[in-house]
Parts: sequence; C-alpha cells; structure tokens
Amino acid sequence: MQMRLELVPLPTTDVDASKAFYTDGMGFVLDHDVEPGNGMRVVQLTPPGSSCSIVIGVGMSAPDAPRVQNLHLVVDDIDEARGTLRDNGVDVSDVQDMGGVKYAHLSDPDGNTWALQQLLH
Repeated sequence: MQMRLELVPLPTTDVDASKAFYTDGMGFVLDHDVEPGNGMRVVQLTPPGSSCSIVIGVGMSAPDAPRVQNLHLVVDDIDEARGTLRDNGVDVSDVQDMGGVKYAHLSDPDGNTWALQQLLH
C-alpha cells in the first residue's frame, strides 16, 4: 500500500492576503485559483520543488478553525532560504543550530506556522 501526502488545507480569514503571502513572500507556485460556485473559492499553491501543496479558500474551513502548526519546509541552505524570504518581506526568526539540524521559524498572516529545516551532513 502506498500513501502520499499531496495536499494540506490551511485555514485563512483573508484569501487574497494569504495568496499574496505565499506567492510573493514565500515563492510558492500558484496552481489553481478557482470559484466552483456557491460562494466557494479554492486556491492551491505548491512550494518550489515540492510534491505536496497547500490549499486555502472560502468554504474550505471555518475562519476560527485551529491553525496548523509547525509545518516543515526542508531546504538545502537555510541561510540562503531565510535571506530570500526576508528580502521578500517575510518575518523569519534567527537560525537555531540544534546539533545536526538547523531551524528558522515563521508564520503566515493567519498564524499557521512553518519551520525551515536544514539537515546537516
């Protein structure tokens, strides 16, 4: 049996602000922005190089739904990734070296949190 994690829904209160954060700030690829009807809007975005996407939208979750915490984005060079994100206006924490792995943390406009992770060889 195979299982692939391919889509993670994230709660949002402002779809356009979240879409801008993920495309302009984080550099995610916009896969879909569709309005299938009944007031629903679905926006799917994929981190560069990833086979797993996120989805935000109207009618996807309640605005007061619990936020998703500590999603990991694995990068080859955390300092470069952090610098690029900061240049794009994203507030990213300082890098923490945990011995064998480095982390930097950030959150989206709705409080969903992310960790940049670099595994040290």
